[in-house]
This record gives sequence, C-alpha cells and structure tokens, in this order.
Amino acid sequence: MKTLSKKFLAGTTVAAALLTGSVGTLLAQEKPVIATVVKISGIPWFDRMNTGVEAFAEANADVDASQSGPATADSAQQLQIIQDLVAKGVNALAVVPMDPAVLEGTFKRAMERGIVVVTHEADNQVNTQADVEAFDNADYGSALNERLAECMNKEGKWTTFVGSLGSRTHMQWVGAGEENAKKYSGMQLVDPNNESFDDANGTYEKAKEILRKHPDIKGFQTSAGNDVLGVGRAIDEAGLTGKVCLVGTGLPNPSADLLESGAITAIGFWDPQKAGMAMNAVAKLLLEKKEVTDGMDLGVEGYNKVAVKKGAGEGLLVIGNGMVLADKATYKDFLF
Repeated sequence: MKTLSKKFLAGTTVAAALLTGSVGTLLAQEKPVIATVVKISGIPWFDRMNTGVEAFAEANADVDASQSGPATADSAQQLQIIQDLVAKGVNALAVVPMDPAVLEGTFKRAMERGIVVVTHEADNQVNTQADVEAFDNADYGSALNERLAECMNKEGKWTTFVGSLGSRTHMQWVGAGEENAKKYSGMQLVDPNNESFDDANGTYEKAKEILRKHPDIKGFQTSAGNDVLGVGRAIDEAGLTGKVCLVGTGLPNPSADLLESGAITAIGFWDPQKAGMAMNAVAKLLLEKKEVTDGMDLGVEGYNKVAVKKGAGEGLLVIGNGMVLADKATYKDFLF
C-alpha cells in the first residue's frame, strides 16, 4: 500500500513523500496528482473506468493519475476516502459520487485549499468546478423507458430500480422514464425506486419479491450497472423470459448471457473508460488554468464536441454524446 502526501502551492509543485511498505524510503514526487474516486471498486463498471484512468495516465506523463473507491456502495466509506485524499493534499479529485449531497462540505473545503474538483453522474453537485456527463440524463431515462414500452406493447405493470435514492443520475433516469410512460395510458407503475446498492444478489432477491407480489408485472427499468444482472437472473429462474421485459443500464460483456437468452431485453450505457478519461482530461485542463469551452474536443471518443453550460453551483456542466442502447442483435459491437 502506498500513501501519498503532497501539496501544490502557488503554481509550484512541492516534493512529496512516498512511504513504501515498512521500508520508509522517501521519494520525491514532482507531478500533480489527479485522484479518481468511484462509487464502488471491484465491479465491472468501475473496473472499466479504471482502464480509462490508466490510459489517461499513460498518455499524460506529466500527471500522476490513479483510481480508488470503497469496497461496498456506501456513501460514508466514499466520503472517508475523499477526506483522506484531501488531507494528503492531492492536486485534483475526479469523483463519481454515491450521494452528491454527502460530499458537498468536503468538496467545498477541498476547493478552498486549491484542490481541483471534477465530478461525474452528479449534475446537481454545487461544490464542483465541473461535472462531466456522458449525455443529457433526461434523454437517457426517456430512451430506456421508450425501449421498455416497445417491449411491453405499451401496457401493463412496470417498476424501477435505482442504486440508491441519493444517486442523482439514477433518480433522473427513472424520473424521466415515469414521464415518458405517461404517454401510454396502459402502463402502470408499481412499487417504484427499489434501492439495489449496485448489488446483483440483493437486486435478485428484491426482484423475486416483486415477481411474487405482482405476478402479472410486465417490465423493469433499472439503473445501477449490476441491476440488470440481478433482475435478469430472477426473470430467467422464474421462467418468465420473453414474458417480462427488462431494460436498464448495464455493460455488454457481463450482460451477454442474459441478452442472448432474452432475460434482458436491452441495455443502455456509456463507456466508463471514456468517462474516466474525460473527467481526468477536464481536471488536467483546470490544473493548467485552461478554459473548458462549449464545443471543445476533450480528445476522448464521445466527448469530441462537448456542450458546456452553467452547473448547479459556480462550476460548469460538461455534456458529451456518449449514449448507447444495445440489445441481443447489437451488443457484440460494444464488447467490454
């Protein structure tokens, strides 16, 4: 385990101490540190994001970029990691908040200390210099729901899953889905906003409960990356493949078997690898005191012509065009 301590003062990088193991050897570090912090480590979505952070670090030798995150989807654990990084004096934070509200105070203090703060999946974050989104979140939630409605023949009971009620994007997606479904008088939302905490096994158990409670349910719209796996498994084991529709956020490789069987109707996603690169690119621009402007190219696929708007606070909202919807016929075009 390596512990990094470093300050970036008045544009001058001060040598930091790197304590390695029990040896206690101090090594000078002269590159600014960009610390990416995700919602949860060790799941496919954020493992994929880590490949982007690593690729960014390799392509930008003048910065030290790395990723970390809590072992479980716990906003308190994520907060502690970020507080530790602030105390160690990293130069920039690139964070995917579990719950944006929980991090506001720490982000404010970080910025007061001169640390650059960039977020992702948190367009309501007040204390951030830039929130980077892969797409307009309302458009994405509506697109998921429209695909679900198509599968359901625009009628029947349906429900929603979110990673947590505090997850800004997840609540936006299901909210937009609800609005979209109002176009279809035959669609009936039941027991919405089930919290999964991005746990496929927990989602599986909740989905089984819903299938028992509503044996006539026709559809699920899900949000967290592991939700489609848990709900898909429950649909498959209940022998309801082809009878119950499932559309939600997920990645192609983990979803492949359930897409092939038909237990998952379609998945929506953006490439977490590219999102990790885009967050770090924005953080680097801000460290260099450069402007992030409307229409600019971040040098990352899906972020080649970003829209830049005012954010929830004094910072910017940076929106790419990285939305993808895929089903059994098309998911192989996006194998990761």
